[in-house]
Amino acid sequence: MSQQKQSGNIVAIIMMIFLFGMISFVTNLASPMGDILKNQFGIDNWVGTLGVVANFIAYAVMGIPAGIMLDKYGYKKTALTAIAVGFAGVGIQTLSGAIDTSSALIVYLLGAFVAGFSMCMLNTVVNPMLNNLGGGGNRGNQLIQIGGSFNSLCGTAVIILTGILVPKITEAKIGDVLPLMYTALAIFALAFIVIAIAKIPEKEKVVAAVTNEKSQYSALSFRHFILGAVAIFVYVGVEVGIPNVLQKWLQNDVDVMKMFEGSAEAIAGSVAGTYWFLMLIGRLAGAAVAKKVSAKSMLMCVSSLGLLFVLLAIFLPKTVPIDLPVFKNEAGALFGFAKVPVNAALLVLCGLCTSVMWGGIFNLAVEGLGKYTEKASGYFMVLVCGGGILPLLQNWIVDITDGNYLISYWVIIAGLAYLLYYALIGSKNVNRDIRVD
Repeated sequence: MSQQKQSGNIVAIIMMIFLFGMISFVTNLASPMGDILKNQFGIDNWVGTLGVVANFIAYAVMGIPAGIMLDKYGYKKTALTAIAVGFAGVGIQTLSGAIDTSSALIVYLLGAFVAGFSMCMLNTVVNPMLNNLGGGGNRGNQLIQIGGSFNSLCGTAVIILTGILVPKITEAKIGDVLPLMYTALAIFALAFIVIAIAKIPEKEKVVAAVTNEKSQYSALSFRHFILGAVAIFVYVGVEVGIPNVLQKWLQNDVDVMKMFEGSAEAIAGSVAGTYWFLMLIGRLAGAAVAKKVSAKSMLMCVSSLGLLFVLLAIFLPKTVPIDLPVFKNEAGALFGFAKVPVNAALLVLCGLCTSVMWGGIFNLAVEGLGKYTEKASGYFMVLVCGGGILPLLQNWIVDITDGNYLISYWVIIAGLAYLLYYALIGSKNVNRDIRVD
């Protein structure tokens, strides 16, 4: 019987890790799409970021309902619903590529918003399930880091492929990336079939004793959870904002593009993709050490290191070049080394720092919540909207400073400073007197 349960757990873990990758594939596509929208419709940077905003604002709308759905219907039904919604969202985005008028922008944003509902529900499922399958603590954090590794792999692929598919950013259209949207549709369809026939173990429901008294507590009764939810808002904004603005900077700054030998779009996409690739490396390393190193120590170290990297990127001159491996997308030299500003390399290294933050924050924020964990995951998802709001703020700063991309990274500095505070002080559970069984 225990062997059958263990086999079921392995299938469940594999499915959840697979869904982790889908979240990143669809979400990361919205970032380079901002430049495509900007050039196709002649709009400002911040307007081009509305696709990212629509994707993440959906979390604010769906976060709590997703938590309630998970608590009421369980992992499998919630996951299947999320996948169906995701297929619809990407399908709407795909239709926008066949429209030549300005209404294509509205259709695309609608699709991004619908897809965001799916990403929210999937995130609500995979994080608590992986944490529970690992038994919480360091082992739960380890499984989340493994899932995050596959998430980074898919995120890396979609960014690099977008850079290769778009021949020239000033002439780019939504239709140029339709192959990626078709791929996303196929992934959703396959995942729906596999999960529908797979046996996913559900968390046993605890039947509470009948009482006329309603509990006066909830996940929001725990200070470390509230501060952790804010930390997720900040973290997702930092994670998305760093490569989002980085890619725009490299393919729009005339002085920077003089360094390039090859397509600026392909090189910029590769550099941004390298950020996501380093997140993959960081998550693999995080998964390897998570059983020995606490989530608090990991978050403290990477927040401090990220602050150093971004401060150096802001203050160092952008005329200092460094070689990075990239896809050049030119005849006879598809792949090779290209000179990019050292500032870009420092921002790319931040991928190693952001890689383990999600798992660490989630692990710290839900530790000791007990029966409140599932609904807490829904609250968590509401605050993921930071992934749309902070990049929007960065791009607005770029617009009002006449294209000063690096100055927008002070938003990232503020975010990393808060994450360091949460690791050092805010993550302590000061509400241990609340019963959670």
